[in-house]
Amino acid sequence: MEITWWGHATCTVEDSGVRLLTDPVFARRLAHLRRRRGAPPPARAAVADAVLVSHLHADHLHLPSLARLAAGTKLLVPRGAVRAVPGLRRLARLDVVEVGPGDTEKVGPVTVRVVPALHDGRRMPVGPRRSPALGFVVDGRARTYFAGDTGLFDTMAEEAGPVDVALLPVGGWGPGLGRHHLDATRAAEALRRLAPASAVPVHYGTYWPIGLDAVRPHEFHSPGDEFVRKAAVSAPGVRVHLLDHGESVRPEVRR
Repeated sequence: MEITWWGHATCTVEDSGVRLLTDPVFARRLAHLRRRRGAPPPARAAVADAVLVSHLHADHLHLPSLARLAAGTKLLVPRGAVRAVPGLRRLARLDVVEVGPGDTEKVGPVTVRVVPALHDGRRMPVGPRRSPALGFVVDGRARTYFAGDTGLFDTMAEEAGPVDVALLPVGGWGPGLGRHHLDATRAAEALRRLAPASAVPVHYGTYWPIGLDAVRPHEFHSPGDEFVRKAAVSAPGVRVHLLDHGESVRPEVRR
């Protein structure tokens, strides 16, 4: 079982011979955001048996990145995504499956279970149509929880269930975070509640708004290290793997 972090919320989860890719964003620039750390992922990052898209925001559902996937790749998107994001219809060569909390999908020997997240699931800034923001639990040799983009909510641990590895967002792409996000402090509390064997912090230290390099730069640079410090206090039994862009780890698995 292996996790590779490509930057932002983009990870490859390899389990039982299956490759799953989360929220793929391969661009150097995305609207007003510029990739400030880590090279864009190499071509092999787009190779996956299935792709898990947590919500419709363009830094998570990025159409040009999805267009790089091979024909036949299974693409799990929030229910209502095809109506809200018409560009998905142009990706007809992909196996697009709309899912919601409580759904499960088989990918070879691995089961993907869809769980809720606390986040605005709309495609912004256009249109009022809502789709649920999602998390995913990948159940293979390990149980891996990809939280997507989410705030801390009371039933998070109950919804995820027992997990071996947690991929948790710990920052963002700008100088402020609302309550529907996890910062390092809230992510450490989530880790305490989830109690996995291992964790990998994601969704930080990759993209930053153009022209705001000098505005609260610590919000770009420090969330990963801050999460490690806070997790050591909140969840001392969890091993946190702080990865560089493109780095992989084989995390601890209890079973």
